[in-house]
Amino acid sequence: MAGSDPVTSPDQRKPVNPRKARIGAVAAIVILVLLLFPHHQGHVEDVWLIGLAVLIAAMLVGDWILRRNGIRD
Repeated sequence: MAGSDPVTSPDQRKPVNPRKARIGAVAAIVILVLLLFPHHQGHVEDVWLIGLAVLIAAMLVGDWILRRNGIRD
């Protein structure tokens, strides 16, 4: 049956729905920001939570710019 399967390269397959990935990224940012509010003593966690939320937001902005310019789907 190997002869009937189409030959595709890995870049031709789209394993993740981009819209769902963007929704998941926004949900992750919201969850990270909401984790800032429980009562805790140290603020080292706050730095990590804010840093990760900013990193994910920067990736979303970069994706939006690339899609707007027609470089990505």
